[in-house]
Amino acid sequence: MITYLLKFLGIYVICLFKFVAGPILGYTAGYGLFEIILVSVSGMMTTVILLTYLGDWFKAYWAIRVTTKKKRFTPKIRRIVKIWQKFGAAGIAFITPIFLTPIGGTIIMNAFGVKKNKIFLYMLISGLVWATLMGLSIEGVLQIPFFNDLLR
Repeated sequence: MITYLLKFLGIYVICLFKFVAGPILGYTAGYGLFEIILVSVSGMMTTVILLTYLGDWFKAYWAIRVTTKKKRFTPKIRRIVKIWQKFGAAGIAFITPIFLTPIGGTIIMNAFGVKKNKIFLYMLISGLVWATLMGLSIEGVLQIPFFNDLLR
């Protein structure tokens, strides 16, 4: 029981930063689909909730000023803006688990001024969908080459 909880906690902590690791590590730990979904989504949503509320606090109390000039529109930022223009908050939430991190997706949605309840809802739905698809693919129920190749 202690070993199970330590594995679960370890995977949960990794999912705070990188969602894709949850289904892969959950599968290698011998978890079933429900456990894979639970650990992956709970880790992601913890980050989303913390950053959504801490984002307001940072904006209000810590005006961080960068003295060096950064490029404002890098190719990556241009792609994110295009996704935002076409699909809005739902599009950003959809790509977050796979291409962004929970941290990156939440920061982007906060930067675009998405309401907290929409951030939570879209990210939860996205996390549930991707964790289910990845869990089923890794278990071999769905044959999605991208996810199956991650294990090789």
